[in-house]
Amino acid sequence: MPAARPQTADHRRADTTPTATGEATPQRLPVADLLLLAVSVGGISLSAPLISATAAPALAIAFWRNTMAVGVLGPYALLRHRAELRRIGRRALLLTLAAGALLALHFALWLPSLRMTSVASSTAMVTTTPLWATLIMRLYGRRVPARVWLGTGVAFTGVLVLTGVDLSLSARALAGDALALAAGLAAAGYLLLGAEVRRTVSTTAYTLLCYTTTAVLLLVAALASGAALSGWPAGTWWKLVLLTGTAQLLGHSLSNRVVRTLGASVTSTAILLETPGAALIAAVWLGQLPPVAAYPAVALILAGLVLVSRPNRRS
Repeated sequence: MPAARPQTADHRRADTTPTATGEATPQRLPVADLLLLAVSVGGISLSAPLISATAAPALAIAFWRNTMAVGVLGPYALLRHRAELRRIGRRALLLTLAAGALLALHFALWLPSLRMTSVASSTAMVTTTPLWATLIMRLYGRRVPARVWLGTGVAFTGVLVLTGVDLSLSARALAGDALALAAGLAAAGYLLLGAEVRRTVSTTAYTLLCYTTTAVLLLVAALASGAALSGWPAGTWWKLVLLTGTAQLLGHSLSNRVVRTLGASVTSTAILLETPGAALIAAVWLGQLPPVAAYPAVALILAGLVLVSRPNRRS
């Protein structure tokens, strides 16, 4: 996964404008990058249905997903970024290890939730990551615009409605919602730490170190819990390969690739389409239709997240 080439100053001035919060938001969005973003969202949307359809323990799926990704990224990173990996600073390394630990926690919480509640509910809960990231930044003194608080309120109203719907179904579904919500919080910490590290470290070097940390921690967790890591039919292994290629490498890698040109607001808003995308795939492929009452709740969560993720433009 090669790191994106930095833009020149002239290019930045021509293609971006500063928002009220200081973020550079593209005015003329590159068509090629928009197409890559669409592919990324499609890859990420396959994650939840594929995990639900894979007959392997949740920790084993998470471990192999990251291990296979390291196997693909490792040779390229060691060939092209060996010098960078050797000189990475102590602070950047510690932050990367912490990000890998949070990513492992994210997977350890989210994957089991997909076996406890519907794909639509679990995905809606885990995509609350932007809300948690906003709240964490506020705790560290960053000013939060009024529309962000409005979006947070709308989204959490959707969360309350959705948990009420799932509580009426079973306590197990409600527990699955709680795990997915906590997984979204862990993902927020992972993304914030990663954003700090990538100020000085390339995406390739950071991703390799982070995924390696995640794989090692998930291996320890799988062995400690007694989860089987092999012994499955060929079909299960092919699903793991497909999951790694689509969600782990294609989905997340392309998002990291286009965020520099499209901006964080556009990218994060587009990734919210994972919720309806995953629900549609689950309905067609797995026959998993959420209760009718869940649809307004998911719509509220998405509306709130769009408000949070929209750029704050000057009038």
